[in-house]
Amino acid sequence: MTKLALLGGDPVRTKLFPAHNFIGEAEKQKVMEIMDSGVLSRFLGVWHDDFYGGDEVRGFEREWADSYQAKHGVAVNSCTSGLYAAVGAAGVGPGDEVIVSPYTMVASVTAAVAFNAVPVFADIDPQNFCLSPDSIRARITERTKAIIVVHLFGHPADMDEIMDIARAHNITVIEDCAQAPCATYKGRPVGTLGHMGVFSLNYHKHIHSGEGGIVVTNDDRLADRLCLIRNHAEAVVTGRQVDSLVNMVGFNFRLGEIEAGIGRIQLSKGQGLVDRRRRNLDYFNRNLPSLPGLSISPVAGDVEHSYYAAVLNYDAEEAGLSRDVLIKALHGELPETDMRQGLGPMISGGYVKPIYLYPMFQELTAYGDLGCPFKCPHYKGQLDYGAGLCPETEKAHATIITHEYMQPSLAESDIDDVLAAFAKVADNLDALRSYAAG
Repeated sequence: MTKLALLGGDPVRTKLFPAHNFIGEAEKQKVMEIMDSGVLSRFLGVWHDDFYGGDEVRGFEREWADSYQAKHGVAVNSCTSGLYAAVGAAGVGPGDEVIVSPYTMVASVTAAVAFNAVPVFADIDPQNFCLSPDSIRARITERTKAIIVVHLFGHPADMDEIMDIARAHNITVIEDCAQAPCATYKGRPVGTLGHMGVFSLNYHKHIHSGEGGIVVTNDDRLADRLCLIRNHAEAVVTGRQVDSLVNMVGFNFRLGEIEAGIGRIQLSKGQGLVDRRRRNLDYFNRNLPSLPGLSISPVAGDVEHSYYAAVLNYDAEEAGLSRDVLIKALHGELPETDMRQGLGPMISGGYVKPIYLYPMFQELTAYGDLGCPFKCPHYKGQLDYGAGLCPETEKAHATIITHEYMQPSLAESDIDDVLAAFAKVADNLDALRSYAAG
């Protein structure tokens, strides 16, 4: 039996895994064309034809909207900005509640706080790690103005049921699709199932332009309001016929021409890169060695997952070994990934700590020293952000293992090394248990 690296043996692999880097000659050529044009941005923060940006931004918006079968695309400088703009476009404000997931990147939640609304955390469905429709129903009040649905890890949420709930209560649904480009729900692309869908072009997403984002919608009014919030709304409404000044305080969420140009090229690669993720994960799952307590998290039969990350369920009691020790042993066998040095191997326990346990929510303070929006006099609800609020979320965070060993940059030989690390751990379970016992 080969000794684990954690216990003094040699690791399975020391060579860095290849970088997720699909910026190529087409992107370089596009950047040089834009540089040669001298137009790096064409946005004007006044009512003018250039209020909507330059040719690359507009072209990117058209192409993205077309690829998602949406009427409108509104480019922004980050997915965070897109979420903020979407919440603003929905008319959310002081005294309102926005139902959010506690298991997500924090911007999915602070988008509500940005408009002085109060986040209300619904629990997740343990099968897909997205918002549970039953938990949403239990959290709705007369103050609920919007729901932000996160398609976590690339698995679509149960959107039919969520939209039925939203229609019954006249609630706007915003899809956070940062981790789910090219994912589908019952044959329909995510982002177009709710009222607005927000995508990310951040550097570690499926496709990217370094930073950036885009919002899609089929609603003309929402698209107009998204554009206004993106680009100094308060200075523009004088020249426009705007039916409501609610949230018409604008920001500078504008995307540059270079990022938009790169985004256009990346968009053309997106489906192929996601298909490679799916093939790689299928190979990983088919060849994963048997290990007590470890199982592959299922995918609903009516969706296409886009695999920003993959999930393994882990029962430490069945395995007789804590999750932390298991991951520590795997880390000893595997190197980091090129261009992501300092982050460790691409496998970890849980995802993020439930957001309601962050200091902002524990101390009920965001704006100024008066506790707004949580203690705002306009807010008439009762808040509970204590541990135990969302038990399925807390259980998932304590038990699941996430990994990224389906990146399209990986060859089967790379994945074989990861599988070998799991096999080596399985062969050394008794030694690991003795190590854990001290």
